Amino acid sequence: MSETKDNMAALAADVESALERKRSKSAAAISWIREAALLPVLVVLIVVGALLNPHFLTVSNFTGLGQQISSLGVVVVGESLILLIGGMDLSLESIYGLAPMLAAWLIVPAASFGLLIVKGRLNGFIVTLGMTILLAGIQDGIAKGQSPFNLPPEFSYLGSAYWGKIPVSLVVTAAIFVVTGLFLRYHRTGRAIYAIGGNREAARAAGIKVARVRIGVYVAGGLLAAIGGWMEAGRVSSVAASQGYGEGIIFAVFAAAVIGGVSLQGGKGNMVGAASGVILLGVVQNILFLENAPNYWIDAIDGAVILVALILARVIGGEASAE
Repeated sequence: MSETKDNMAALAADVESALERKRSKSAAAISWIREAALLPVLVVLIVVGALLNPHFLTVSNFTGLGQQISSLGVVVVGESLILLIGGMDLSLESIYGLAPMLAAWLIVPAASFGLLIVKGRLNGFIVTLGMTILLAGIQDGIAKGQSPFNLPPEFSYLGSAYWGKIPVSLVVTAAIFVVTGLFLRYHRTGRAIYAIGGNREAARAAGIKVARVRIGVYVAGGLLAAIGGWMEAGRVSSVAASQGYGEGIIFAVFAAAVIGGVSLQGGKGNMVGAASGVILLGVVQNILFLENAPNYWIDAIDGAVILVALILARVIGGEASAE
């Protein structure tokens, strides 16, 4: 009788193990589908661009596109990390503008508002909105409404230099996406970021130092926004007084992250999706530029493309990819 029970227990364990493997494979397949949810949209846009303009598929156009979206991509990485812990940071666009003017002072505001949100338990949206306006005012005050130019080559290198035919900024941005993706997937702190975004209290109960990780993520987001701003200033060889806040870059940052599958609720998303969102927005802008689309239609077209991308991502990748 005892032997029969042992055999049944062993059989049950085998069945459970098989079911667990099946669930794991199914989850992996779903995750891959969600990561690739924007690929059909990108394929359609590339076909449309090729049909509309013969210059679209040229090497020079793609390298120019890569250089143009690099600064946005770096900021999207920073905002995505903050979204993954269930936070939100509007001030990255002001750091993006202020950093080229006052790079050494940059980390102080990022750490300060991180402490206000995490330790002071103040509303993240309101704190970062206030910091956005504060930093934008400092930026405008330093420049006195002017746009410094004739920047030294060393300052412009990151945003304007090429290695062969490949922009340095594109290489650096791709490296940031890859390193961040690997960090989130394999490093203990990266996994902790997902845990905090999924359930903060459960993460704390599991021994994760929630406050320390959250503050670190806010600081990392500010640093990445600074790098993105430095790239943009180098690309145009000037630090525009309107860079960042005046341009409303935060809307493009959130759009790229969200259509790439990074959830505003926290705990869901990855760098593959975020990169896809950046590329999609860049391709749309590039097509509009090549076709000399009127400026007053660009925002409307951008918004329509974002909505269509979200709908297609929802159909292809499931509900989680469109949250």
